[in-house]
Amino acid sequence: MTASRNVLSLGVVLAMLLVVTGCASDPLALKIVGAPEALNHGKLNASIDAQPISELPGGGMLYATDRAPVVASESGFYGGGRSQALRVGLAKLEVGDSDLTWEKAREISILKNKAAHYPLRVTGVEEFGALDPSAPLTEDTTSNEAGVARARFAKAINDRLDQSPQKDVFIYVHGYKVVFENPVLVSSELWHFLGYEGAFIAFSWPSTPRSTAYFGDIDATAGMARNLRELIEFVETSTNAERIHILGYSAGTRMVARAMEQIALINRGRETDPKRLGHKLENVMLVSSDIDRDVFAAYLADGILGSQRHLVIYGSQRDSALQVSSAVTGHKRLGSMMTSSELTPAFRRLLIDNRDRISYINVSNAEDIALDNGHGYFRSSPWVSGDILMKLAYRLPPEERGLVRDPATGILSFPPDYLQRMAAIQSVAFAAQCSNHSATRPKAPGCDAKPLPSSSKN
Repeated sequence: MTASRNVLSLGVVLAMLLVVTGCASDPLALKIVGAPEALNHGKLNASIDAQPISELPGGGMLYATDRAPVVASESGFYGGGRSQALRVGLAKLEVGDSDLTWEKAREISILKNKAAHYPLRVTGVEEFGALDPSAPLTEDTTSNEAGVARARFAKAINDRLDQSPQKDVFIYVHGYKVVFENPVLVSSELWHFLGYEGAFIAFSWPSTPRSTAYFGDIDATAGMARNLRELIEFVETSTNAERIHILGYSAGTRMVARAMEQIALINRGRETDPKRLGHKLENVMLVSSDIDRDVFAAYLADGILGSQRHLVIYGSQRDSALQVSSAVTGHKRLGSMMTSSELTPAFRRLLIDNRDRISYINVSNAEDIALDNGHGYFRSSPWVSGDILMKLAYRLPPEERGLVRDPATGILSFPPDYLQRMAAIQSVAFAAQCSNHSATRPKAPGCDAKPLPSSSKN
């Protein structure tokens, strides 16, 4: 009887997992969501943009993928199969309304009732080739072909950096159960809200659009982390990037954290070497993280904090997807916000003594945090998306982004007067930065909307 009851309980939990842990309801299209709160205040990329959505700078969205290309009988561009080769290229986009501009889309997304939605779609890809011919079991990739791919991808990144005063590369790593197109579409939205600063790369790892693929996708996040590490090294050594930022979401945070651990282990004994692997890594963000807390503790012991200048973890007590993941695995997840009683003395000291290296942000009370299953808040909550974008765009410490810190735990959160705090902070900061120009540093175009970062604060 006990065994039968256990089997039944597991079946119920698995059924719940299939219902609530999906990362995308429609993997082939992306609906424009509520604008970040920073944008609502007219501060982030508020200049007029009359370009159609499909006309991204540089002709499309850069991507890197270790998915296998689809075969003739399949639709799309890359499937859920794994590839040892890391392929790179340029993805083309279109919108359901061909006349829709980003300006109009922004107006729609700012509306509180969000009545109108326009799906974005990927219409084609231009693959440059595979970056690394040395990986075992690579599919017929030669050194010459890899050299051409590396040169074309580096040029595409540098062309974007040449057009931007901010020499930053941003990499987005998606969650489970999505197709190739999903991270491309999310990246295009994030890059737009960043004002097309720097260069944005969608990293599309081999997840599959099936709810039953959860455990297989988890395997992929661990095994394919090497390719993310290779991409970081390529951007660091082969382009003009000055800083690299990584935004990992849901199951994708497993891959990001694993890659950071690998970097930490590679760098042992050369932590002060200015040319060590990852020396350009600025912000690494783990959002709705589906990492086992004990596994993350092991990563900390391996020196993961030394892999980037600042590690940012967003957690929520209202993320039902992670609650189910905890029930299925039997282990609490990093993105399920720890209560005060769950904080170990060592982790409290880490958050308090290393505030310049790590931020643990409680988003449980942020606006629209519990929409759907409370798991996709980095796009659905204008407070969280605004905080992420301000961190990426200006590299401001949390108190200068309107957050407050609990002195007893070191945990950050959104206060009740967050909107007023942020509006006041931004008004002062933007005025100061726009007045800071000279003959050698002219005022940036649209400075009243989005000035240049004037510091490298974490």
